[in-house]
Amino acid sequence: MTRTPDTDRWGIDATWLDALDEEHEVAQATIERLREVIGEPPEDLEHRAPIVARPGDVLEVDEAEVTLEDGSTRHVDGELPDDFPLGYHWLQAPGGPRRRLVVSPGRCWLPEDRAWGWAVQLYATRSRGSWGIGDLADLRAVREMAADQGAGFVLVNPLHAVAPTPQQEASPYLPATRRFRNPLYLRVEEVPGADRVDLDGDAGRALSDGELVDRDAIWARKREALRRVFDAAGRDEPAFPEWWWFQGQKLQDWATWCALADVHGPDWHTWPEELRDPRGEAVGRFVAEHERDVAFHAWLQWCLSRQLERATEGMTVIQDLPIGVAGGGADAWTWQGVLAQGATVGAPPDEFNAQGQDWGSPPLVPWRLQEADYEPFVESIRATMAGAGGLRIDHVMGLFRLWWVPTGGSAADGAYVRYPAEDLLDIVALESHRAQAVVVGEDLGTVEDGVREAMAEHGILSYRLLWFEDDDPTEWPAEAMAAITTHDLPTVAGLWSGADLEEQRRYGTGTDEELERGRRSLLERLPGVRRNARPETAVRRAHELLARAPSLLLSATLDDAVAERRRPNVPGTTDRPNWSLPLPVPVEDLPAHPLLQEVARTLGEGVTRTSDPEEDALGEQPGGEARTG
Repeated sequence: MTRTPDTDRWGIDATWLDALDEEHEVAQATIERLREVIGEPPEDLEHRAPIVARPGDVLEVDEAEVTLEDGSTRHVDGELPDDFPLGYHWLQAPGGPRRRLVVSPGRCWLPEDRAWGWAVQLYATRSRGSWGIGDLADLRAVREMAADQGAGFVLVNPLHAVAPTPQQEASPYLPATRRFRNPLYLRVEEVPGADRVDLDGDAGRALSDGELVDRDAIWARKREALRRVFDAAGRDEPAFPEWWWFQGQKLQDWATWCALADVHGPDWHTWPEELRDPRGEAVGRFVAEHERDVAFHAWLQWCLSRQLERATEGMTVIQDLPIGVAGGGADAWTWQGVLAQGATVGAPPDEFNAQGQDWGSPPLVPWRLQEADYEPFVESIRATMAGAGGLRIDHVMGLFRLWWVPTGGSAADGAYVRYPAEDLLDIVALESHRAQAVVVGEDLGTVEDGVREAMAEHGILSYRLLWFEDDDPTEWPAEAMAAITTHDLPTVAGLWSGADLEEQRRYGTGTDEELERGRRSLLERLPGVRRNARPETAVRRAHELLARAPSLLLSATLDDAVAERRRPNVPGTTDRPNWSLPLPVPVEDLPAHPLLQEVARTLGEGVTRTSDPEEDALGEQPGGEARTG
């Protein structure tokens, strides 16, 4: 793992720097508790852990036989030849243990041409055919619109699955798995065999009449309909059994966990003890007794893979990888020997949150991840990237270090734990190379020295926001995705109108002084707009500024493009309907929406011209007083 002078052999940093470069010392009690959670790293770990290298690298073994992925063997003598195949191999040195050898190109795949695209909260992007929630058919419609407008990509929220139980987790960033997708996003009428069942589509579509996305009601109706389709036609689809077999043990584990969760609840810690071991005899008996239920959950994933393929056909769709998973979920059940028991991931106190943050996901134990040959990380990256051509890594700083919060303590009582960043970055590069997928790292907030440099070295795009950057957009880096805002920050219309400020006051996310100061600091990023201008004018100006950035990718949210005033999520709130606010414009009406069309034209022109700092000078504009804060 990456070490600093005050990192101990457990990977725990004794001190940390905040955003103001002030040093803080971690309490000894926190360090002792985290050492207990992490466990004693084996003394011989460095002799058993995977070797991650690039062609031409000198190895840490003098000579070895390598069994390649294709089954052939090659002898290596101290270093890898320049023509050594990329991939996941096995290395055997004389008298030593068999070790995984990961050979990476070292840099992610990058497209040759600049592009712009839409950032989409898919659950919110409903059409008149939706059953209460935006689905993969709606994603297909957005992709077709984007292609017609000349866009080069679509960025979507995490589509990962949650527990299949009646109470649905709303946050896309706390999934049960990072390897499989959420059947809530299925267009029921388009699953194979749907034409053989009376689905009562009118009742399904009526779920869109509500003001919010009601996942519980939507899942109840979709699940009932999908189960009837499966019972009537699921086993008659010849392509499904072969696909299921090809997915192997990982899909079997997921489908088994879902069937168990249906009976015993969404948290495996509360199950009967004999069912907590995925490889135990009791689980085997359960599968034999509930074979059709297990098959149903596997079939849902087959349907999702087919619909996602249609939704993404011909365009890069950048999918979001959450920082972790639910502690009671499927991945935590399968990999319980690798995930920490007794700590969760979060963030230290900063200027936006004086108490710090606890995101609720158990972290991977660094040395146990190495002992597992990095397989949990590999599978999560590969599955999220699959079939769509792009990956956004939420909180990419977590590949370097994560803020661990001991169970029972506050987020402020945590500490940073280091990870083998160079290995993880090289694995991302290998998966990117194989999938021809662009990778974006969400590097917002407190970013320690060296992180962005390492990202650039590995071809991972930085993520630059108008709301965060002090420099003119013309000064932003080329190897980046440029945007105005994110799901956690105000929309342009919400900021300009003051609606976002009023909502934050209503939910008590800060003092009036703090909230006013925060709003003023963001308004300073929108110079050249009259004080009495309509929010739509501010939206146009914001995208004119964004279009000046020389960044490889320019991203605009559908929320901004239709002048939505509410952001998808207000961090720190529990009584607000986060992740449940539908877009106010149906998917069918988006292509003709005047403001959305203007945004598309502005960004399209931006990626086809060379930015000229004199062309669109900031500051006061003709015809009125400029807004500067």
